[in-house]
Amino acid sequence: MPTYRFRRFDDVNGIVPAAWDALTDGQACVSHAFLATLETTGCVGLGTGWLPRHATLWEGAQLVAAMPLYEKHHSYGEYVFDWAWAEAYSRHGLAYYPKWLAAVPFTPVPGMRLLGRDTTSRQALLQATLALAEESGLSSLHVLFPTEPEAGWMREAGLLIRQGVQFHWFNARYQDFNDFLGSLNHEKRKKIRQDRRHAAAHALTFRWLDGTTANAADWAFFHRCYAATYALHRSTPYLRAPFFTQLASRAPHSVRLLLAEREGKPVASAFFLCDGEALYGRYWGATEHLPFLHFELCYYRAIDYCIGHRLSRFEGGAQGEHKLARGLLPVVTRSAHWIREPRWRDAVDRFLAQETAGIDFYLDELTERSPFRTSQRTAPE
Repeated sequence: MPTYRFRRFDDVNGIVPAAWDALTDGQACVSHAFLATLETTGCVGLGTGWLPRHATLWEGAQLVAAMPLYEKHHSYGEYVFDWAWAEAYSRHGLAYYPKWLAAVPFTPVPGMRLLGRDTTSRQALLQATLALAEESGLSSLHVLFPTEPEAGWMREAGLLIRQGVQFHWFNARYQDFNDFLGSLNHEKRKKIRQDRRHAAAHALTFRWLDGTTANAADWAFFHRCYAATYALHRSTPYLRAPFFTQLASRAPHSVRLLLAEREGKPVASAFFLCDGEALYGRYWGATEHLPFLHFELCYYRAIDYCIGHRLSRFEGGAQGEHKLARGLLPVVTRSAHWIREPRWRDAVDRFLAQETAGIDFYLDELTERSPFRTSQRTAPE
């Protein structure tokens, strides 16, 4: 049996990037560059409510497992909502915050959370992190959007599993966008064509850029769009402008920027993450109101990009039942929760049992409303 040493890091830059990235299986949002850029640009850290406390496991001088871990002082930017749990805690004179959170900040992309060289080291890191939670005195530990096998390990370790729903598009080896349209039922195919005709009426041109081709002006324009979208919802953006430029510099092949232009002048943009498997939709915005452009930039152009680059899927981000009509299918997401106080654990357990039954019913309903004709009615396992 290997002899491991657990160590916590309050700055991911204290870990050699190549050692961390060797554990990630190439996933963009858990890369060292992504997490380090969040820290160096002040998107997480002192004053943000996100304090890095990354969990690592070592065998001698070798890093064998790691988890992005934070001491969290609120529940913003998580996409798995536990505000009601925090309020109930408070009503009974208990402190819910700070809590432990294993997640990628502001990023609801499912994937590995227990990074490691093998199953043994990853499961050992889970046990070490649970021991940290027990010893710390904090109220709880939450792991957001882990893989299905990881969620199984967490269930076996006594964590409560919560389900959610996202909408993802899957590439059935389509030759082009029209081939994809041909797989849809008549109603949805007609709807998408109408959407695209409306968007085309704006007479825009489109350009895909990555971190090597986007310049400072492109990123400045994108951040203006990004901030405008948050302002429309009376909110404040989580990510600062330097985050995007620094990430593009550190990991140029993991970012994509789609610009919509009129006579060479940008009017809208969308930001994506990308790895060898998938394209991940994250943010968009426009400097003027252009109906149907959101669907064109954020869904149809993204799907077309995946077909052209042979990517297996496009993940459309959190929530959004309207994505079903655009050819994205419902998939189950998971989170895992350890609650210190036994009474509250039992209460949360009962709540999750009821919530899961509701989600199962919702998934059945969505499956019946599949946009596809017959051959692709559910997401691949």
